[in-house]
Amino acid sequence: MTIDFYNRFIRENTGIINKICRAYTDTDEDYEDYFQEVCLQLWRSHSFFEDKSAVATWVYRVALNVCLTHFKKAKKRVETGSLKEIDMLRTETDATEAEQFEQLYKAIKKLKEIDRAIIILYLEDKSYKEIAEILGIKTNHVGVKVNRIKNTLKQLIHG
Repeated sequence: MTIDFYNRFIRENTGIINKICRAYTDTDEDYEDYFQEVCLQLWRSHSFFEDKSAVATWVYRVALNVCLTHFKKAKKRVETGSLKEIDMLRTETDATEAEQFEQLYKAIKKLKEIDRAIIILYLEDKSYKEIAEILGIKTNHVGVKVNRIKNTLKQLIHG
């Protein structure tokens, strides 16, 4: 791994990789595995990056693909009944910002894979056009999905 590769693809995009890996894992151990796998896949495929899109867009795509692939494999091994109860997401009026952030991520983890990807990109302040480009869907579909996802998250968090 060269320092140029590390700076351009990993260091400058660590926040992106962190958020995506966090949304698809429940434990620190899984998070570290996903993060390493994303970095490895970026290294393996960086020679195919053609500068037709922003580096961050490409990193999002790679990270999402890696995390979705691993998440689907892990999901097959775990029974769906092992998910935590929705009641754990209920907020108290005096919840701290950190607690609210944690509740949001717990709720995001309960979403469908594509919905997770959309909301993570949305929370990263990506435009609907950028989200559509990264995920390969239509821009107007992104807007509809974002509104539905917001409503679902409100339901999960507030009951």
